Amino acid sequence: MFELSLMCPEDRVEEVSDALDALDALSVSVEDADAQTDAEQALFGEPGMPPPKDGWQRSRVVALFASETAAREAEQLLAVQDFFTGCVVLGLSRVPEQDWVRLTQSQFAPVDITPDFWIVPTWHELPPQARRSIRLDPGLAFGTGTHPTTRMCLRWIARRGAASAHTENPLGRVLDYGCGSGILAIAAAKFGAIDIDAVDIDPAAVESTVLNAQANGVQLHAGLPDKAQGLYDTVLANILATPLKVLAPLLCSYVGEGGHLVLAGILERQAQELQEAYAPWIHLEVADAEDGWILMTATR
Repeated sequence: MFELSLMCPEDRVEEVSDALDALDALSVSVEDADAQTDAEQALFGEPGMPPPKDGWQRSRVVALFASETAAREAEQLLAVQDFFTGCVVLGLSRVPEQDWVRLTQSQFAPVDITPDFWIVPTWHELPPQARRSIRLDPGLAFGTGTHPTTRMCLRWIARRGAASAHTENPLGRVLDYGCGSGILAIAAAKFGAIDIDAVDIDPAAVESTVLNAQANGVQLHAGLPDKAQGLYDTVLANILATPLKVLAPLLCSYVGEGGHLVLAGILERQAQELQEAYAPWIHLEVADAEDGWILMTATR
């Protein structure tokens, strides 16, 4: 296979992507060319925010082709199109042949959240020290336990569950807002929660949550955000700082008296702006930190 890489301004991404599809690209992906820099832009589709755009101000568009000839023909045809103005070809390169299934599996090893709580892909044996575990394979929805934001949420759930081990339902009624793969909701079930709502704006995430819950033998209610109703003892939201700020009044409205709010997807430098956004309703504090990310919690 061969990879054709292009740099496109935001207003050209859709046309270029459609043209690549028409030119028999095996796949087309778009990413922020300024990712991991101060110019990085996050795109969201949360309630109250504009719908996601097709690309970033500077988007890197990558297309895979079955042959070098097909990739070069696509490059030449794009170059003479009016809509290609402002776009630049970054390069054309061969993609090494690999066993993609084995490669993917090799990148996902069991993850220890605490010494006795593990996230384990289905192709691995359970570690002998794993008293609790979640079986989870990488998929379309975010949340495999490998990202610091997910690990910190899981640690909080594990510690809260262990600290209240004498209680039949230590986490109380739980809401996982922006559930992704459902990993946090499943973890809550593993630590005793029995009334769990997991919601997401993406139907694929809802489906993923349902399937992962079934695979782990736990009961929960998954659906779109309007599925969330009433007050909860534990509200979990592992999203990103910008949508978390927009969602502040909504998320706080779900936290019952004495309940806990747990937020992740926040960089260390964003702590104060999150505290200010939530100050009218609740006082957030930094509860955990890992690799530049923080976990913020509050008790009503």
